[in-house]
Amino acid sequence: MTHLEPATYLAHLRAQSERFAAVLESCPPDARVPSCPDWDAADLLWHLTGVQRFWHHIVSHRPAGPDDYVEAERPASYDDLLALFRATHEQLASALAGADPAEPAWTWARDDQSVGFTYRRQAQEALIHRLDAELTAGDVTPLPPDLAADGVDEALDVIFGGLPDWGSFDPLPLYVEYRISDTGDSVWAQLGTFSGTAPDGTVRSGEPDQHVVPAPGRAADLVVAGTAERLDGWLWHRYDATGISFEGDPEVRERMSAVLGQAID
Repeated sequence: MTHLEPATYLAHLRAQSERFAAVLESCPPDARVPSCPDWDAADLLWHLTGVQRFWHHIVSHRPAGPDDYVEAERPASYDDLLALFRATHEQLASALAGADPAEPAWTWARDDQSVGFTYRRQAQEALIHRLDAELTAGDVTPLPPDLAADGVDEALDVIFGGLPDWGSFDPLPLYVEYRISDTGDSVWAQLGTFSGTAPDGTVRSGEPDQHVVPAPGRAADLVVAGTAERLDGWLWHRYDATGISFEGDPEVRERMSAVLGQAID
């Protein structure tokens, strides 16, 4: 499916980050985050502060990598942490607004070494953690359909479908179509296995894997359908499968579940 325009990603990044901060501002610092059980509200706030600070460094020092990046010291008070998040977010948003998305920049994605990666990834990061904040506060509001639909594609293609240069993907003739009911989009994934030897010497062989592919011109073996919000939240393990339908081969669903059940932050 077609990506959103960079200006749209930037607008979403600003809006989702503002909602994230506003929700956490009224949350007790020690409120538990149900979607990330090891974290409380202060930990969630610190996490996104660190993420946005890191990517501000990457964009503002492009095309250099993160070798000279230095972690910030975590503020002692919750008010100072909120203030640091807001300042950090503004630095990231301003850096992106002043950069051409096509410019070379370091990323962890093998196939996209551009500023555009950060536009998209950070809009999606802010969206999911805004949902975490709302789940923590018990005040969940709808996700923007256009960004959530793009998030379905990004989750399947980048988060679950990334292929390191030391590994290989062996496809199987099994296809899953993810139908996004409220936007009319579909994302297709082909199931298969991953093998390779990691840089630390760990050998991985025949692990469940999948990659996003163009529509194959035939019926899917499994159709997974739901709204953009439900599918995106489900792929990120923030929502259960309520409101999502599964039609097709039960064995293909089991293979799909083995891929999507892997931990993501």
